Amino acid sequence: MEQVTLDEVDRWMSPARSKRSLSNALGAEHLAVNHYVLEPGESFGFGYHRHPNQEELFYVLEGTATFETEDGDVTVSAEGAIRFAPGEWQLGRNETDERVVALALGAPADADDADILRTCPDCGERRPVRIEPTADRDALVAICEECGAETVRHS
Repeated sequence: MEQVTLDEVDRWMSPARSKRSLSNALGAEHLAVNHYVLEPGESFGFGYHRHPNQEELFYVLEGTATFETEDGDVTVSAEGAIRFAPGEWQLGRNETDERVVALALGAPADADDADILRTCPDCGERRPVRIEPTADRDALVAICEECGAETVRHS
């Protein structure tokens, strides 16, 4: 058995105000669990994305999250949940004036691969991107795979 409190878990660089991997802190091998805090305008992910081999579930603890899906936007309020099957495109974000607190659960835990699309400022439309750390490792950037432009930076 393992146990932690949220304050004991390190924050990860992400588009969210706070992302903490509870599964890493607890040594979970089969289930990924991340705790998120999103301020207005922030998102869970680096772009519209899908996990080809991972089922993902979001449970909203506080606030209201909006998920862009292939079927249109879906709103999930506190105590509500949404599930994405492997391969389903999605991006959750906070479009309100209040903060969002949520848990993201994914299985299997080791399915780190994701296809990510972002609007490229140079190409002018959504393009595949890769996420990589900056040279001094103080931020993560999304790089357009078509032209090499930086589409976003998060520290």
